[in-house]
Amino acid sequence: MADKLADDKNNYNNLRTIVTLLPYLWPKNSLEIKYRIVIALTFLFAAKGVTVGIPFIYKLVIDTITQSLSALIVIPIGLIIAYGVARLLAQSFGELRDAIFAKVGQRAVRDAGFKTFRHLHKLSLRFHLDRQTGGLTRSVERGTKGISFLLNFMLFSIIPTLLEILMVCIIMGALFNIWFAIVTFVTIAGYIYWTLGVTEWRLKFRRKMNEMDNEASTKAIDSLLNYETVKYFNNEVHEGKRFDEALSSYEEAAVKSQVSLSTLNIGQGLIISSGITVLMIMAGFGVQDKTMTLGDFVLVNSYLIQLFIPLNFLGFVYREVKQSLIDMEDMFRLTGEKIEVRDLKNAEAFNFRGGKLKFSNVSFNYNENRRILDNVSFELPAGKTLAIVGPSGSGKSTIARLIYRFYDVTSGRIILDDQSIDEVTQDSLRQQIGIVPQDTVLFNDSIYYNIAYGRPDASPSEIEAASNLASIGEFISSLPDGYNTKVGERGLKLSGGEKQRIAIARTILKDPGILIFDEATSALDSRTEKEIQTAFSQVSENKTTIIITHRLSTVVNADNIIVLNNGKVVESGSHEHLLQAHGLYENMWKRQLEKEEQED
Repeated sequence: MADKLADDKNNYNNLRTIVTLLPYLWPKNSLEIKYRIVIALTFLFAAKGVTVGIPFIYKLVIDTITQSLSALIVIPIGLIIAYGVARLLAQSFGELRDAIFAKVGQRAVRDAGFKTFRHLHKLSLRFHLDRQTGGLTRSVERGTKGISFLLNFMLFSIIPTLLEILMVCIIMGALFNIWFAIVTFVTIAGYIYWTLGVTEWRLKFRRKMNEMDNEASTKAIDSLLNYETVKYFNNEVHEGKRFDEALSSYEEAAVKSQVSLSTLNIGQGLIISSGITVLMIMAGFGVQDKTMTLGDFVLVNSYLIQLFIPLNFLGFVYREVKQSLIDMEDMFRLTGEKIEVRDLKNAEAFNFRGGKLKFSNVSFNYNENRRILDNVSFELPAGKTLAIVGPSGSGKSTIARLIYRFYDVTSGRIILDDQSIDEVTQDSLRQQIGIVPQDTVLFNDSIYYNIAYGRPDASPSEIEAASNLASIGEFISSLPDGYNTKVGERGLKLSGGEKQRIAIARTILKDPGILIFDEATSALDSRTEKEIQTAFSQVSENKTTIIITHRLSTVVNADNIIVLNNGKVVESGSHEHLLQAHGLYENMWKRQLEKEEQED
């Protein structure tokens, strides 16, 4: 009962996946794609019609030769030429079908892949923190390949073969007697039943292989991305063992898959041989009784061989089609993931008017058991600087993520220039915000590309100016390849300070109205930090600026400082005011001074 319910669910999921794919095959706004589908189907039927006629022409050639040797010079030559032309036409129609349909299939792959990719970018940060990137990319990759395979084999292999089987059974019954049609149908039906049944049983091994392949890929990517951490803790052997465990499980499933494939092939061979043998015996008796000609004998054999050639691949095609449906289901499931942070239907573009920011009783939690911000309120006038300080885990960086609207607040409101940020479009909002994060991650490309990412249409001179302002222009010029220097995966070829200065240059280039520095100088030495602070002063002049930091010495000149602790604002005011309050800020300041004295 449980297996039947699982099968019903799988069949339903397969049907739903095919229904999801249909709009990509018949797009509303593309007449060219629709015309191509119609033309390709026309060539498909033409090719199959000619293919079914080829054995009949061959039969006429044999009968003509055996009946009259005097006609050998004229009639058979014409039939033989017709036979050759028919084979050429069948192949040509098939190739034209593939050529016409190629754009249809590739456009469907492209549109589905693009839609999934864009949807993944629309999902919340919460989703991406919970998923492993390696497994995610493999799902999209296999899903797009699955669409291509399904279209080519479903439309141009399975359906035409079933059509040919129907036509052959009708021809056999019409030319000879109903028993030829029955034996042909029973043989093919038995072959298909065996193939589909065994292949369905084999799918669990393929699923296991995919699961282990995903796991091995994820572990490999995770380990290589954290190459330095692996080296720090001498865990090469540990990582190798984890990877080998996944490969071992894959190996076991792959062996079972191959053994079951051999079982499938032996059964297919038995059914094919039995069917051909019975039909040949029947045709042989027909020739002996003179109810059939030698050409009829050849015709029966030709039709069966012609049918079983594509059927030989049925198990492979069925398995791959099923796997393609599973892969596509995984990919389409991603497009069905709920978008947590959405623009309202009537959302308007953010109208930047200086960058006045207000948090009004804002609370936020990632889940019910983890409250991050608790009734936080503060105001930041346009063009002023706000510093947010506090112990680790107090919610400082969460404020930056909420301003960017990576998450929606649990309660309360965030007002920017008298506009609630959940009532404006996310794109227009983020265009006016620039951030230098604590953990700077760079693209595996050139330094030029990573800086230009702040504004891709910027000129080289603007990129150089931003680099100089971030105190990294001189360093870049000293490199052999200059701005064309590759930074490596996640920027691993650069030091922490160099990566952070590139991030600063990138934000400077964007030239936003609101600046957020989230521990932006944490990876810099004292000398470079002072240089960056000077750059900050120039860049943030007359701009609304938020500085999130644990180095209090960097925010003594801020217009206002708020102190967070356990998600609440416990103190606020200027540097001098907070020192006189003799609270948490003063304790943090004293500890920092003691630490600096010890370092000196």
